[in-house]
Amino acid sequence: MGTIWPDSLPQAKGAKYTLVADVIRKAIDAKDLEVGVKLPPVRELAYKLGITPGTVARAYTILTDEGLLNAEVGRGTFVAPPKRPVLDDVWSRQLYLLDERDDDNVSLFSPRLADMGQVALIRECLQKVAQGDPAMFLNYPTRDAYAGVRQAVVDWMSDLPLGPLTADDIVLTHGGQSGLCVVFQTVFNGPKPVVLVEDLSYAGFRRAAELMRADVIGVRMDKWGIDPMSLDLTARQTPAQAICVSPEVQNPTGCRSPLERRKEVVEVARKHDLQIIEDDCYRMGEPQAPSYRALAPERGWHVSSISKTLTPALRVGFAIAPEGQSAGLRRSAEYGYFGLAQPLAELTRLMLSDPRARDLARAVQQRMAEYVRVTVNTLGGFDLVWDSAVPFVWLRLPSGWRSAAFTRAAERAGVQVRSADEFALRDGRAPNAVRIAMNAHVSLERFEAAMMRLRALLDNPPEQISV
Repeated sequence: MGTIWPDSLPQAKGAKYTLVADVIRKAIDAKDLEVGVKLPPVRELAYKLGITPGTVARAYTILTDEGLLNAEVGRGTFVAPPKRPVLDDVWSRQLYLLDERDDDNVSLFSPRLADMGQVALIRECLQKVAQGDPAMFLNYPTRDAYAGVRQAVVDWMSDLPLGPLTADDIVLTHGGQSGLCVVFQTVFNGPKPVVLVEDLSYAGFRRAAELMRADVIGVRMDKWGIDPMSLDLTARQTPAQAICVSPEVQNPTGCRSPLERRKEVVEVARKHDLQIIEDDCYRMGEPQAPSYRALAPERGWHVSSISKTLTPALRVGFAIAPEGQSAGLRRSAEYGYFGLAQPLAELTRLMLSDPRARDLARAVQQRMAEYVRVTVNTLGGFDLVWDSAVPFVWLRLPSGWRSAAFTRAAERAGVQVRSADEFALRDGRAPNAVRIAMNAHVSLERFEAAMMRLRALLDNPPEQISV
């Protein structure tokens, strides 16, 4: 260790604890500090460097939160093994999911729907598609060819408070994320558009906006979602063109915006001429209030999919423009990808038109609710936000746990959950909380065992970081 540490800190700008952290970080990168090496106690290193013990302790804490160091109670602080690559998208993350063939490992990164018969329905519909008109397999898609599937979508969404809706208003997309991208392409204008999101929000908002070279700015939120007063202030201070919201199921906190809150948001949006883009992809149950498209028909955009009701595998979603603006949305989709493949569109029409589809969607929701109940029964003594019709819960961690440290400890215990950091903007602050998604691909028994392992961690937070 003597060759690693200088007799004093390098002369550089910045807080001393950041300089200490940089010295350790560089030593780890250069392999001067190997995995498993024990770092000196806080007081010993502080004396050597001529700084306070608190400064060294803070540097150790930062590096522990980053995963570069492991703090073990009663033993000391050690160089941690290399972390898995930091993956910033849901597709790459799947490559590093825990092996669920091992009964001790359960991924709770994203909801995984139970098969309540929809697989059999998909197979049946695929057979019908395969026996359909040969022209469907030989021609480019056309707008007229999609009339039947668009009407099937209208019928599928007929019980939702979306305002006046016809088949001409529906634009078919490759899932909800594709729907967001198409809406952004339609709404944004100018060389550097600005979109507002809640401080904690679905990361796909940011990803889609960045593709459009847009700036994303966070707005303060409370237990009902986006805060209207903060929205008003931010809109006055920025050239924002749109806001992204999820009033039915806020991702990741699981909160729902009541009608009065939605009306307040509409008032601010009209005041500043903001387009309202509503992501409704996580709702599994009945809507709690009218959509923004119904409340503000001149500026409410709606994005949905079948990913949380029937299956995410087909990548089928729907985008709906405000009244009178469907032509622009259709143009963005057609210029971008022509449209869904005709066989996929026909499969969607057959599925959504089948009288069994609604019953299957309800059965999926009821089955997912069983996993929510297991979660609440096991973790309900902690600060938990949940709803039986939402396929995840939001857990605010007890004192003693930081979200980064908890997710690492949970993964060592064979359970993968998402830290609040993954839903915060890059320059934002995240609470010490995690999102736990329901995974109906594993048995309730295995799922309950995973919840018990999380419970054991929550019951025994690290009392201190030992150095």
